[in-house]
Amino acid sequence: MNKPNVGTFLGHPKGLFLLFGTEMWERFSYYGMRAILVLYLVDLVERGGLGFTRGDALSLYGTFTMLVYLTPLIGGWLADNILGQRRSIIIGGILMALGQFALGTPHAYVQGMELEMFYFGLALLVCGNGLFKPNISTMVGDLYNEGDHRRDGAFTIFYMGINLGAAIAPLIVGTIAEKGEWQYGFVAAGVGMIISVIMQLTFGKKYLGDIGVEPAAKLALKNSTSDKKEPLTAVERDRIKVIFIMGVFTIIFWAGFEQAGGLMNLFANEYTDRMIGAFEVPASWFQSVNAIFIVIFAPIIASIWVKMGDNEPTSPVKFALALILLAIGFFFMIGATLQQGGDVSVKTSMIWLILAYLFHTLGELCLSPIGLSMVTKLAPLRLASLLMGIWFFFTALANKVAAFVGSFIGEGNEAANNALAIFSGIAITAIVSGIIMYMISGKLVDWMHGAEGAHTDSVEEKLEEELEVTATHEGVSKQHS
Repeated sequence: MNKPNVGTFLGHPKGLFLLFGTEMWERFSYYGMRAILVLYLVDLVERGGLGFTRGDALSLYGTFTMLVYLTPLIGGWLADNILGQRRSIIIGGILMALGQFALGTPHAYVQGMELEMFYFGLALLVCGNGLFKPNISTMVGDLYNEGDHRRDGAFTIFYMGINLGAAIAPLIVGTIAEKGEWQYGFVAAGVGMIISVIMQLTFGKKYLGDIGVEPAAKLALKNSTSDKKEPLTAVERDRIKVIFIMGVFTIIFWAGFEQAGGLMNLFANEYTDRMIGAFEVPASWFQSVNAIFIVIFAPIIASIWVKMGDNEPTSPVKFALALILLAIGFFFMIGATLQQGGDVSVKTSMIWLILAYLFHTLGELCLSPIGLSMVTKLAPLRLASLLMGIWFFFTALANKVAAFVGSFIGEGNEAANNALAIFSGIAITAIVSGIIMYMISGKLVDWMHGAEGAHTDSVEEKLEEELEVTATHEGVSKQHS
């Protein structure tokens, strides 16, 4: 593979910063759309929305996010076998931009076909995401030779680009949509996607060289020495069991966590006092909180694990801790509903939502990076891609479960009591699941057969694991070891 020789910036290949910008603007586009999607769906038709019930809106949101996690499996295969990563990114980016503009088409231009145009836009976003997301992160690692110590820092920089886009998108897109027209918000998200594509088309050849041009399957074929299939060993079977068991617990975690873009988004919009003086904070701004907390706390959590040394919890114990932290977050949402006292006209304090997002983020940092790292350590090499795909299927299923649970919010005055029941149910389920995970953690570690043993010996190496949080959320189906 021909790596570009155009110098470095801050000690890294300049191509890293091209990928940084490409991903930042793509995340700006996606998270901007995500922040306003449910709010747009439930808004009244006369105000420019689609007039969905809250249950229908959350159900559709869940289906959409489920497909966002599933289509990268198809897109990854197409990139590996036919298109190559670079071409997939360009095609995917164009499709996503078109999807945003379809969502942003003013209703006056498509009278009588508003829903058809909306679903067409979502379909384009899903297809484009499938081509874009499996490939961009993989190319970061391809910039460096095997063993290059700069790779850890590269993912740190790339990760900051992801979360910068995720943090500013709701602030900008949400403000445009809520203070102006919903369609303008989607158009703003589409502009971000166009910037991402233009960056790749303009600077890709110069700063990335041949990286990502040739399909990975062709490259692998050149290095292949055998195509002999061997049966699974007892150790491999045990390790696969661990992946499936822990996958079930990830469904429970993400089904609670992903209330953020659905039910909690509606709660922020309808039941939260968002006034600061004379300024009303747009509900969509709360979608930035998670990304901001990740940037702040990922290095802190990483350093804590390192300082614990041999006392660092095992992966199953971290999963258990993540579920308990998720439950604590929902206790704050229970507090918000109790403040309402069953009266939906009562607005609750913003601090409830912020504290809930804080503990959900801490839980995410205990589970998400650990999960992907675990799969790559436990999966037999010949089944690595399949098992990673199954791991993402668990996340996809969790998104649909999240929407199903949130859809019970109902309408009118019953919503307050229903919200209390939903938040309480998720909290109790998370606590019970965390206890069960802790109780079986020893057996799971035994079934890992030593894969759990070694601890990384530096904050930088541990931080790289924490950065994989973004991989789980974005549906990246490849990892470098």
